[in-house]
Amino acid sequence: MKEAVERIVVSLVGEPDAVEVVEFDEGRAVRIEVRVGSSDMGRIIGREGRTVKAIRSILFAAGQKHGKRYHLDLIED
Repeated sequence: MKEAVERIVVSLVGEPDAVEVVEFDEGRAVRIEVRVGSSDMGRIIGREGRTVKAIRSILFAAGQKHGKRYHLDLIED
């Protein structure tokens, strides 16, 4: 799932080199942390949070298929 999230985020941002995606497997729960440049944080969140909600919905559907629970965290530096 890390690769899928990374591909989605890289296609949305203006600085694709600044994207960093890290996955932590904690058994049935998987935490995915996404770091982007400060100027691209708004693009990932989207208007009223719609873009990040859409990415989380994709992760929820994939989690149902794989029997896992995915959590997406946006990390601001």
